[in-house]
Amino acid sequence: MAARAQLWQEKIAPALKENKCVVLDRWLSSTCAYQGYAGDFGMPNVINIAEICLERPWADLTIILDVDLKTAAKRLKRDRDRMEQKGDDYHEKVRQGFCKLANKRKDFAFINATSDIEIVHKRIKQVILETDF
Repeated sequence: MAARAQLWQEKIAPALKENKCVVLDRWLSSTCAYQGYAGDFGMPNVINIAEICLERPWADLTIILDVDLKTAAKRLKRDRDRMEQKGDDYHEKVRQGFCKLANKRKDFAFINATSDIEIVHKRIKQVILETDF
């Protein structure tokens, strides 16, 4: 969470003050799913810490690109990192964590990303354009 707080202070908050759009590949939802849910720390614990440490813990919109484990493995074109080397059970639990968050929050969009890139891209654009910021 210290890294999130530092990123907020040094990069995100100044960009938002300049009225810039900020796009991140992971934020609080990732910490909730990986460490909170799959890592058994507890999503409520992660959220509580985030609410203490971060001026704004939740993004305006979180898009979760959902793929099955086989599709994800096929798309990985490099050596797996420490987290990616964890077993299928762990990664399925991460997915369940994201699903639980998406079901609780109106600012989450869950997109089936097993289709080809053009279809997924079109759906992402649609979700963004339909979101009232």
